[in-house]
Amino acid sequence: MQKDQMVFYEPSISQSDNTDMSCIDLFSGAGGMAEGFRQAGFKVLSANDADPASTETFRDNFPEARFIKGPIELLQPENLVNGHSIVEGEIDCVIGGPPCQAFSINNHRRSAEDDRAGLFRDYLRIVKALKPRTLVMENVPGILSINNGAVVKEIEESLAALGYQSKTRILYAEEYGVPQERRRVFITATRLGWDDSLIPDGTYGPRPKPSKHSGHFIHRWRRCNSMVYGHMNSLTVGAAIGDLPEIENGGGSDMMKFGSPPKTQLQFLLRDKAEYVYNHYTRCLSENMMKRIQVVPEGGSWRDLPWDLLPAGMRRANRNSHTKRYGRPRSRSRSCTILTKCDPHWGSYIHPTQNRTLSVRETARIQSFPDRFRFYGGIGSQYAQVGNAVPPLLAAAIANSVKQHLVKRR
Repeated sequence: MQKDQMVFYEPSISQSDNTDMSCIDLFSGAGGMAEGFRQAGFKVLSANDADPASTETFRDNFPEARFIKGPIELLQPENLVNGHSIVEGEIDCVIGGPPCQAFSINNHRRSAEDDRAGLFRDYLRIVKALKPRTLVMENVPGILSINNGAVVKEIEESLAALGYQSKTRILYAEEYGVPQERRRVFITATRLGWDDSLIPDGTYGPRPKPSKHSGHFIHRWRRCNSMVYGHMNSLTVGAAIGDLPEIENGGGSDMMKFGSPPKTQLQFLLRDKAEYVYNHYTRCLSENMMKRIQVVPEGGSWRDLPWDLLPAGMRRANRNSHTKRYGRPRSRSRSCTILTKCDPHWGSYIHPTQNRTLSVRETARIQSFPDRFRFYGGIGSQYAQVGNAVPPLLAAAIANSVKQHLVKRR
């Protein structure tokens, strides 16, 4: 596909009629945010992304949605609503996360001048044309500090000029049932009159608990949590992945049987009646890397490596630095942030009890993707799709708040 080409994929199945809430996903990636909104009862009408592997993943998991593959700079707003009996102003929510790498603290050359950093303006261009009732934009916390907050200020002022009231808030994924320490910025906006309940309270953290959530999936999760966990510290790596089949370094399969029943309510929830484990495979680590990870105990890190096994660049490192590198999380602890590379050199991605890295499916579980959600492309791309995604359980909490706001304002 040439850079200036757009490819249109029509839905392969009909939309369900169980809700009149609708959303459109920009910069969709694999579809983590869309999955959360679907769990909350929204119809995902259409989506756009330029990445071929993410396109394949999204299309397989959202056959009811129209998908447009290509750069958003060339996307025309009417392309997103063609085929739907929707006019300007009738879409309930536009969601999506403009590429975040330009703003990430892991990008040491981050700048608002990065070509990717300006793509949020195309998001706003689509919003201006479609006039959705609400919108949810996601990014990394680094967006708050780049150029002394100039990017966020521009977004908020642009939304105000379009008639939207908005708020920007860092949300903690672990407060919404995700077994992972993950911080993300969400800009939530409405043109129906601001409502503080648009930003959901964390159900499993220190923030005040909401009185109720709507949405079948969230109701199931809260019942499961109250039966087994009771507090956020029990949202752990083991609780998420402990039932998955054992595999070897570089082993696994694209599809295999579970082999055992779920052992925790979180596992029961994420299986979501799936019959098979998809994407349960890992990269093959080198001999030197295997020597290193075999030495690291559960709960350990690079500081447990003997001098002769330390990478040359880390022999000069401060013992209090790089605390996640070559980390092996405890089964009873939360995961560190799942990044786009499941590489022990960059984080705590060694399996708690097996000498290998986490599989694609295990990272997807930790991100709270249900097991029926299947990823496509090369293994590196699959890890990246998982790491770039908004955890569906977090997205579902946001979607339910948006849904309640829309119901009240209607």
